[in-house]
Amino acid sequence: MAFRLLKTVWPAALMFGLALIVADARSATTRLAMPTESSALKDMLPRLADWRPAEEARTYDPASLFEYIDGAAEAYISYDFKELAVGNYQHGGSKAAMTVEIYDMGTPLDAFGIYSAERFPESRFIAVGIQGYMEEGSLNFLAGRYYVKLLVYEGGDKTEAYLKSYGAAIASKIKGPASFPALLKAFPAQGLVADSEKYVARNFMGFKFLTRGYGAAYKRDGQEFDAFVIEAKSVEDAIAMLKQFADNFAKSGKAEKAGAGYRIQDAYLKNILVAPVGAFLCGVTKIRDGGEAAGEKVLQGLIQALGRK
Repeated sequence: MAFRLLKTVWPAALMFGLALIVADARSATTRLAMPTESSALKDMLPRLADWRPAEEARTYDPASLFEYIDGAAEAYISYDFKELAVGNYQHGGSKAAMTVEIYDMGTPLDAFGIYSAERFPESRFIAVGIQGYMEEGSLNFLAGRYYVKLLVYEGGDKTEAYLKSYGAAIASKIKGPASFPALLKAFPAQGLVADSEKYVARNFMGFKFLTRGYGAAYKRDGQEFDAFVIEAKSVEDAIAMLKQFADNFAKSGKAEKAGAGYRIQDAYLKNILVAPVGAFLCGVTKIRDGGEAAGEKVLQGLIQALGRK
């Protein structure tokens, strides 16, 4: 099966959030179904010269995804996964074999979310779809509302060429946004760790009341910390989330008003700065003592960018 377990540069607080996602997903997906036999998604699986299907393509829905990727299905379902098409192919002139997986995530944002959870800033990125990255024997890429994963076995020195040709064939069939989510542009460029941006649909930083969260890592002025933006439903919703966020830390740490927002201290997340901006909540976390100035610069950049939206 052409998948790998979720890997992320985010802290344990986010991993705790993923654990909550797992519990929510399992409780919402108690019925297991057999793979469906017919789907329009299978039409996106290309047939290239010298490659033949090793078996009939299969599809999986949210109820049956556990049958295919039992160790990672919960994360996909947390992003409102819709359907997966899987094709296995054999190369006619060699022993090479390939598995192709096309995940329909329903929206480009949710597709970016699961893609961003599995890439690394240090991944070897290539130009396919919106963005793709190569690993040993595999190619994963984002295109529109789809997350595509390819894995080649026994491809020898032609492995990368096989992956690129199949990837390009699939990407050519996909219509949709040709860029990352627009809200990522709110993160100030100075100090931003390239390709560290994430989108978490639920339980952002481990809090059930924080949804639609965007995050990024920073290295600035000798400091390393994280920044985030929460996309609320309304101005009132953003204010309510801010109060709930501050109240949570007031129980065990220190939370004090700072303008319209708060300065918070926490044993794990260190110094936290958070502020509302219209229908958004933004902030920085994991600022070490003495590094508040660097975090403040990023926060002000976020406030200015979000204020223009």
